Amino acid sequence: VQLQASGGGLVQTGGSLRLSCAASGRTFRNYALGWFCQAPGEERRFAAVISRSGHTYYSDSVKGRFTISRDNAKNTVYLQMNSLKPEDTAVYYCAADQNVIMSTLLTPAAYKNWGQGTQVTVSS
Repeated sequence: VQLQASGGGLVQTGGSLRLSCAASGRTFRNYALGWFCQAPGEERRFAAVISRSGHTYYSDSVKGRFTISRDNAKNTVYLQMNSLKPEDTAVYYCAADQNVIMSTLLTPAAYKNWGQGTQVTVSS
């Protein structure tokens, strides 16, 4: 599956953005989908994941502020980002994998398919 992320931009503290990640292929519903972020000089870190059946899990840093969702009819996964903080500034990547074990989907190494990333900048 090929992934194309979009929706990043510049927003003030407390603002909102919605990231989208469109996937190619007819087997989108067979993939778990994750969002990761990477700030300059830092490792890529987990933000949110949604399983094939729609179960979700979030990192502590985004829980209660971000919402991941998927639309299998549109082959798209979303990340609604609310109450944004300057520390959310990063490049955000979407990823897809057919792995079904949720606990393993919290690390970048679990994913075989990645989008190109979209920049999110939150000004203070």
